Amino acid sequence: MPTSSHSGANTAIHTNATIRTSILQQAWPILISQWAGVSFAVLDTMMLGNHSPESLQTMSLAASIFITVNISLTGVIHALIPIFSQLIGSKKYHQVGELWGQGIWLGMFLALIAGLLLLFPNIWLSISGDVPEHVREQVATYLRIVYFSMPAALMFRAIYSICTSAQRPKHVMYISVTGIFIKAALNWVLIFGYFGLPALGSTGAGISTTIVSWLMFIFGLWFLFSDSYYEKFKLSLGRPQWRHFSEILKLGIPMGGSYFVEVSAFTFMALLAAREGTHVSGAHQIMANLAAVLYMMPMSFGIATSSLAAQAIGARNLLISHRIIKIGFMIMLCGAVLSSLLVFFGKHTIIGLYTSDTQVALMAASLLTIAPFFHILDSYQCMNTYVLRAHKIATIPFLIQTFMLTGIGLGGGFYFGYGPGQGALNWISQIVTPGAATGVSSLWVMCCIALTLCGVILHFWYRKIIYKPLIAPLVRA
Repeated sequence: MPTSSHSGANTAIHTNATIRTSILQQAWPILISQWAGVSFAVLDTMMLGNHSPESLQTMSLAASIFITVNISLTGVIHALIPIFSQLIGSKKYHQVGELWGQGIWLGMFLALIAGLLLLFPNIWLSISGDVPEHVREQVATYLRIVYFSMPAALMFRAIYSICTSAQRPKHVMYISVTGIFIKAALNWVLIFGYFGLPALGSTGAGISTTIVSWLMFIFGLWFLFSDSYYEKFKLSLGRPQWRHFSEILKLGIPMGGSYFVEVSAFTFMALLAAREGTHVSGAHQIMANLAAVLYMMPMSFGIATSSLAAQAIGARNLLISHRIIKIGFMIMLCGAVLSSLLVFFGKHTIIGLYTSDTQVALMAASLLTIAPFFHILDSYQCMNTYVLRAHKIATIPFLIQTFMLTGIGLGGGFYFGYGPGQGALNWISQIVTPGAATGVSSLWVMCCIALTLCGVILHFWYRKIIYKPLIAPLVRA
């Protein structure tokens, strides 16, 4: 682990004010980019929700499966962010350019091989109970189509990683925002059928996602190679090399595992919620969709904070790294509280954007009561995870998240919602999700408990492994 350097120029310029400014300047383009990325699912959910309840259920199931695979593999490629950041901090620019090309290769290989999981939807749907056959067919069709978006989406993440690590996230933001408008236009044409085209419903949503993913990748390459700033990295594709893959995968596999655990909890919640019918499934999808939108805020602050902290680590200044982390936490907490208040007071307006079905809306209103609490707890554990990633620590967070979110969150939710303990949490549910179905309410309650434990343990781990042995002595000195 690098030691602190007190003589570098960085120490003088990193006041609390400049750190706050740097985090915010880095975070807001990342946030918009993340919102733009998740807006694809939001657009699909909103448009299909107003198409029919059956289409909303199809999207709930299909999007949950697609997002699980896509986000998990994205986590592997996002290992490039702390790697690039530390290399940039230590001014090893040529290594950045070489690893970028390997990230492109790895993204393509992962998409084509691991992405095959999308082509077997019945494995996923086996725990959803009696899903109507026409819904199963629509889910399968959607997933077959979006499989072809995966190579572009993962290769784009290598572009995202270098822009973020170089503190130039606005490039990705411009591309992502452009993608929203193209996606919305294509959705409108393909889902509802305009300009002489048939109304394709969820199939149209899948086609538009694939088209936009490839356009974003092409735009990203154009940005990188037309901007003279990136010339110092000497970006090159090169030939695939296992030694570079192993370097990325050493950090990327546990990071991707953490992403998988987080998002799969929502996936299996959606699959279990389908047991309680179309309206409960649709309401859960609204809640999960909103949770994903809200999650982009702490995730963006986490990426910005960890990227800046990793650069300080690469420059061998742990004191500045710790100060960046502390200020990042404060900014995250303020953002989480503000977001929670907006959800609390704007709940019914939000639901109205998603559905015109009265039964779905009533069930969603019950679930959204817990959303502010869930968001704050989710933000806390998210920030702790990114702090550890800045120090290239990913395996322990992955193991902790696996046990807490899968074992206590999902496992406990199943036990109290659909298993032997069904109904035992009704006394809590009537407070935090009044009127919600027993199963789906139990899932969200247990997920909140799991997030609380996860965040506390991850924070303890940072203080034990990083702060006390490495930073506290420097503070005392």
